[in-house]
Amino acid sequence: MSRRQRWVGSFTDAPDVMEFVNSAQAKELAHLGTSCPDHFIRTKIRPMYIVWDPKGDAKELPELVDSAIETYRKDYADYYTQHALPESPKMRDASPTVVLVPGIGMFTFGKNKTESRLTGEFYTNAIHVMQGAGSLGGEIPCTDVPQSGPAAGPGEFTIYENYVALPPSEAFRIEYWALEEAKIQRQPPEKELSRRIVLIAGGGSGIGREVALLAAARGAHIIVADRDTKGAESVCEEAKAIAGKEAVGWTAIDITDRATIKAALDATVKQFGGLDILINTAAIFPSTPDGIINDKLWGITLEVNVTANYKLTDEAHPIFAAQGIDGSIVLTSSANAVVSKKGTEAYDVSKAALSHLVRELAVTYSPLIRVNGISPATVVKGSTMFPRDRVIASLKKYNLPCDETLSDDGLRNELARFYAKRTLTHQPIDPRDCAQAILFLAGPNTPCTTGHIIPVDGGLTEAFLR
Repeated sequence: MSRRQRWVGSFTDAPDVMEFVNSAQAKELAHLGTSCPDHFIRTKIRPMYIVWDPKGDAKELPELVDSAIETYRKDYADYYTQHALPESPKMRDASPTVVLVPGIGMFTFGKNKTESRLTGEFYTNAIHVMQGAGSLGGEIPCTDVPQSGPAAGPGEFTIYENYVALPPSEAFRIEYWALEEAKIQRQPPEKELSRRIVLIAGGGSGIGREVALLAAARGAHIIVADRDTKGAESVCEEAKAIAGKEAVGWTAIDITDRATIKAALDATVKQFGGLDILINTAAIFPSTPDGIINDKLWGITLEVNVTANYKLTDEAHPIFAAQGIDGSIVLTSSANAVVSKKGTEAYDVSKAALSHLVRELAVTYSPLIRVNGISPATVVKGSTMFPRDRVIASLKKYNLPCDETLSDDGLRNELARFYAKRTLTHQPIDPRDCAQAILFLAGPNTPCTTGHIIPVDGGLTEAFLR
């Protein structure tokens, strides 16, 4: 549905909808169009009805949908050409906004979740009108039709099961009414990430949280996913305050577990209709009181920081492929990927591998999907990788003042200021700085950038490209 212009979707299988789509009259009534002229801007003159036997094989549906969309777009273009006048507004997207599927229900589409939901509610009202018309008169068919003066004579109206449809010429005059077009043109311009659906793994804290809040401000529809479900739910509420309650959801995810990855992706598609951008900020930094990383912790580090990113993108790829529209993936590496250090071998090696995974996936998923990454220096603020004990250990390691009466954030600020002094800008790396870079790579402003990793390190000379 979004191959010409992106749409956000809604779905319902409410009893009244199911009764209609499964009825013997559904195809003919759907073709006659909706009942209320005020609805035409959202529902178009008529929905797209998929001719399909619910007792058949569901594998038949993709081909049937493709064929039906092609036919619908052609018929809509013919409808526009037949009735348009020189002063008529330009033809809008010829794709349907309402799709009826027997045995399944009704899909509706809009530029955002609220609009797609309202479109469904409008057409549900049309269903009620059709059902009401069919129940009137008993065995006496309706033969009299309304008069609309010189605009349309009685012969131009169509009747089916006592439901009287507007003539297409009158429907067009309403759908493309100059005053309605003026309302559309006066709407605020769409935001940078409008119509984009974003899944953020690791969105419950730190960089992921900032990505969610910034994406919400830029008009995206968002699913916040995290193993910490309380964190994910909390960030979801923050993002709703920015983008609206229907534009954001949350779900649990463990990026090492394909089953939970698939469940998170399914939740995203179910809530909004698809996926445009996949972002992962989840990672671990292994540490022990004695500084020794045993084999088990080494393996866990590579599993979370490398293999899990592969699993996440591998599960998302079939969705991107099925949609057939461009998508974007952004993963989170680290300056440690190119800066060699003592005592952080497991983390550094895992991030070096992730940086190369970005390049490999960019090749594998081209040309449809762009894959990029960011490479931040140490981000202390808001990071779950910097619990209090690690911060204290780091302060002591660098012989820095360590006032253990300070709050967690106070201690983090001390460490962040120390790290900042090692960079050219002397600026601590804020999670929002990373979020800005992630969404720059993920959004529509970098259509020719893939396989690249942007440093967000304050100017860390040790991390300069060799």
